[in-house]
Amino acid sequence: MADQFDLIVIGGGPGGYVCAIKAAQLGLRVACIEKRSTLGGTCLNVGCIPSKALLHASKQYSNAQNHLEEWGIQTGDLKLNLKKMLSKKDHVVHELTQGIAMLFKKNKISHFIGSGKIMAPGVVSLTSEDGKTQELRSKNIVIATGSHNRNLPGIEIDEERIISSTGALSLPKVPKRLVVIGGGYIGLELGSVWQRLGSHVTVVEFSETIVPLMDREVGKELLKNLQKQGMEFRLGTKVLDATKGDTKISLGVEDMKTGVRDVLNTDVVLVSIGRQPNTKDLGLEGLKIDLLKDGTIPVDSYFQTAVPGIYAIGDVIRGPMLAHKAEEEGVAVAEILAGQRGHVNYETIPSVIYTSPEVASVGKTEEQLKAEGISYTIGKFPFLANSRAKATGHTEGFVKILAHTETDRILGMHIIAHDAGTLIAEGVLAMEYKASSEDIARTCHAHPTTSEAIKEAALAVFSKPLHI
Repeated sequence: MADQFDLIVIGGGPGGYVCAIKAAQLGLRVACIEKRSTLGGTCLNVGCIPSKALLHASKQYSNAQNHLEEWGIQTGDLKLNLKKMLSKKDHVVHELTQGIAMLFKKNKISHFIGSGKIMAPGVVSLTSEDGKTQELRSKNIVIATGSHNRNLPGIEIDEERIISSTGALSLPKVPKRLVVIGGGYIGLELGSVWQRLGSHVTVVEFSETIVPLMDREVGKELLKNLQKQGMEFRLGTKVLDATKGDTKISLGVEDMKTGVRDVLNTDVVLVSIGRQPNTKDLGLEGLKIDLLKDGTIPVDSYFQTAVPGIYAIGDVIRGPMLAHKAEEEGVAVAEILAGQRGHVNYETIPSVIYTSPEVASVGKTEEQLKAEGISYTIGKFPFLANSRAKATGHTEGFVKILAHTETDRILGMHIIAHDAGTLIAEGVLAMEYKASSEDIARTCHAHPTTSEAIKEAALAVFSKPLHI
């Protein structure tokens, strides 16, 4: 007799586990299948969380090396204990994965460790780690299997010298030289970690800009700051091959404009050229669910696939591969299955790059508005003129607000700053409630805070900022 549920979620990452918890809170009997022995998916186990722990630790080390003395703090001999740093990172991950397991118990969610394959609508075959199989049944199935690192043809990842983002979280020693292939979010963040710890980092990017989809003006400011920190960039450059020697790796590259070829010698290569959806071995072919060209599963506005009762969320469907996007979709589909009106506003999903300074954005970029022929007004304010930023020494960057010329409604907000990832929440909330720049400008902001820069940028849209 198969186990019967109201909902089976395949995948225990941010989208899957949040979907399972929300559905259980709404009264559904829920099962969640996850290949890993711990919940949280790539994000918690080998992605967002461990990388942020290392970014924090490496920044502390860099500050102690380079910036504390100017504040009258003398550290003396400074030593890096990499083993302890990595252990602390692992401890953070362990505590959080245990926390999700406790939430599953609290909400009476059946947690199965293994892989799930959809045999027919309403039927999932579960294969455990020891090869045993059992059948689970449910009227509703949600695919939330996430994504994996995209490979570069001709370059084999061994997770020792040629690594993915997973290997970059556990290097046993600081490499003297590190080449990052890919100038996107993940590559820049992990490159920053090892650069702060002592590596000479070179980023090789095929495009002429880093993070090409970012607002161009903000991207240029980030590039300038990273170069100032010592990171080297080869933009508009194609990677040809990688040859392993006894003590080094020779990376063949080609300048896309001039055609000139060069060889970069390095100790470690990090391949970070994006991610692709985990859609294999789910039984989609037998269900006649055809993938889109980008490898994602097509769904309707209710997250349902071509087969009634089978849904998909997160990295396996179109849209930015972000944990919080997957979470919002998980909540929405759970509400839909419970008879409510779940919905995700894709115009207000923020994105953050956790470099130093951080970059955060929501809504349209200036380039997108130009391409769409939308009339807009720009308001900017530099953190150099913000009193809190001046007091803490974090004066890099600015706030940039784009508002509709006629209605003053905010169309986009872009921040490059020390704590941009937190500050962008004000822009997200403002856009969610369709606020104008004047609405923000006339809202009282505490002094002294870095959020005052948002108020000043809003003032700059329709009037004049006060402090510049």
